[in-house]
Amino acid sequence: MSLPTAPTRAVVYRYAAALVIGCVLFVAVRQRRDFWDFEVYRTAGARVMAAEPLYRADDGHYQFKYWPAFAMVMAPFSLLPLAPAALIWFLCSIVLLSNYFDRAIGALPDRRTSARVLLWWTIALCLKFIVKELVNGQANVLMALLVFGGAMRVEQGRTLSAGVLIGLAAFVKPYALLVIPWLAVSAGIGALGAAAAVVVAGLLLPAAIYGWGGNLVQLQAWYAAVAETTAPNLLLPENISFATMWGKWIGAGPEAMRNAMLTSVAALVVAVVVWWRRGRGTRAAYLEVSLLLLLMPLISPQGWDYVLLVALPAFVCVVDRFRELRWSWRLIAGAGLALTGFTIFDLLGRRLYSALMARSVVTVGAILLVATIAHIRWKRLA
Repeated sequence: MSLPTAPTRAVVYRYAAALVIGCVLFVAVRQRRDFWDFEVYRTAGARVMAAEPLYRADDGHYQFKYWPAFAMVMAPFSLLPLAPAALIWFLCSIVLLSNYFDRAIGALPDRRTSARVLLWWTIALCLKFIVKELVNGQANVLMALLVFGGAMRVEQGRTLSAGVLIGLAAFVKPYALLVIPWLAVSAGIGALGAAAAVVVAGLLLPAAIYGWGGNLVQLQAWYAAVAETTAPNLLLPENISFATMWGKWIGAGPEAMRNAMLTSVAALVVAVVVWWRRGRGTRAAYLEVSLLLLLMPLISPQGWDYVLLVALPAFVCVVDRFRELRWSWRLIAGAGLALTGFTIFDLLGRRLYSALMARSVVTVGAILLVATIAHIRWKRLA
């Protein structure tokens, strides 16, 4: 048997180091945080195994808001005590996060900057999101990897597997459905059919536990849970959706929701223009899906600031092309990166942080990044 090559050994060592660091971080984090989101997943896993209702108003802020099939995926964690289950989930998140960085940097077309520089800059810009993802026990990076992996398969001509991955991503986080129209246009009817088949099969799968009628009840309860918790979460500081931005600016109400809808439509028009401007490039998917990932927490009414972690490829792209931008666009891009990445409580202090979050500056920063991504495509910089 041949020995591993040097690059392979380097990858193995890097992931081994990540796991060791992850164990140390878990012990430190466990002293202060209780991985609330992971506990929500784990509780849902226990309920689905007992064929109990998943969506309960008495869970308060920590209601399960994902499709029933995701509870089935999390069921094995409910068989373990909380501490080892959380440790396994934490270490899996570390590995997934490391893999996402590798893929986002490695797949960037015509990279201008060294991988090492890109890595450290992106870590600095996304550190706030990374910390929140890990200490809350979230699953955003899993969803993002599935979507991004699907997009890269589109570039390779593996359209059916691309559809499968993007369909699976919707069960981790339903806002992955935002990528489906892009998949249909970029990869064709076969990819769309594969994604649709996965979504339909996943929606029907819990009927094996709840029965056909019981499964329908659970899906209706899911919709009700999402709808009923949107308004109470709308004006929370860390919500960065368009709906929250307008609610904070002009007050929650019909006019704010109308403006949020128009802003979402405008953002999607930008995404269409970016796709239209792709030309004949065979590696256009990277930038287009980066933009869609960036839009997910903005269009979703319950888009939290740490969900910007899914837009990691967008941060990589902007950092890599930054030196090619004109000075005016450097100011726009720099402001976008600073407002999204460095609006941190521990850095700014309570008063300034609260004032900035009350004005939705993170949302403004994300909008500036959307504009920068569109400019990069328009000027053929990527």
